[in-house]
Amino acid sequence: MTKYNKLVRDKIPEILDKKKLPYEKRIASPEEYKEELIKKLIEESSEFAEAKTEEELADVLEVVLALKNLPEYSNVDEVRKKKVEERGAFDERIILKGEK
Repeated sequence: MTKYNKLVRDKIPEILDKKKLPYEKRIASPEEYKEELIKKLIEESSEFAEAKTEEELADVLEVVLALKNLPEYSNVDEVRKKKVEERGAFDERIILKGEK
């Protein structure tokens, strides 16, 4: 049996119940939720980097959207737009080669 202790999507307990699989469930504190979302972002990003599928990218996006809903990241869209204005986006596919 695989052991786990991680943040999961909201409907996972329902799915496990239907399959009659045992689990323990608790609700994360706000601080723990933020930390677990960051861990989940790393996990999902790694999975996307390996698989390169729309499904894995959708998982990354779902975690990013959850992080955006946290109060400390509420202005992230404005910060992103400012960075695009100042430094551009990635639309032109520019690769630089050099030394730091």
